[in-house]
Amino acid sequence: MAHWENRKEKNWGKFRFNQPYAKGVKRLREEVLSGKDFDPAVLWQWGTMQAMAVVQILKDCEQEFGSRGQQVVNNSLRKIGYDVGSQIFTGLPKPEGLSEAEMVSFFTTVVNRIVYASLEDPRIEAADRISFDILWCPHQDQYSAFDCRVQRYLVQGMLDAVQDKGWVSPDWQVKFTCTIPSGAKVCTFVLWKASGQKKAEWELYTQKLEQRALKEQGK
Repeated sequence: MAHWENRKEKNWGKFRFNQPYAKGVKRLREEVLSGKDFDPAVLWQWGTMQAMAVVQILKDCEQEFGSRGQQVVNNSLRKIGYDVGSQIFTGLPKPEGLSEAEMVSFFTTVVNRIVYASLEDPRIEAADRISFDILWCPHQDQYSAFDCRVQRYLVQGMLDAVQDKGWVSPDWQVKFTCTIPSGAKVCTFVLWKASGQKKAEWELYTQKLEQRALKEQGK
């Protein structure tokens, strides 16, 4: 059983999705992983190099160009997140018989388990609230707590994609309560359906992180 197929909810079987970057995944499985001369662990090393490059690009653009450089990089990350989110659902009909909370929770499982190659413990807590713990993340041994901010833009792009498709309401917001790079045993995230000031919480915190980064760079 693949590691993303372990959800126990009866409606999980109704949730369909595409593999992002499907052509490359197919080639990897059929032509590379099936051989004996390739260590899959090097994919983590390669991916970590790419992840740290993104962090460094953001820092250097903030240092060199201030808020304009910061926004250029952040917008690029959001575009990539949107593209990945779109790939996951392209050509698929909206699943029938799923609550909105199930849709959001199942979508986050695909993001966590496949897009982020992470291990998770998901929970559907109420009709308007879901959460999950990240038990292991590929970035946890290299990222500082502040480096995690780059993922906000990728995640926002994915949320934009699924919301634009009309599968979930744009009222769903996300926040974290603890992270492994900050010293916690897990990264805990909560998604909830919000309105008014609470609806702006994710965006407001993103802006605070952006301002902090520019302040540290003296911009």
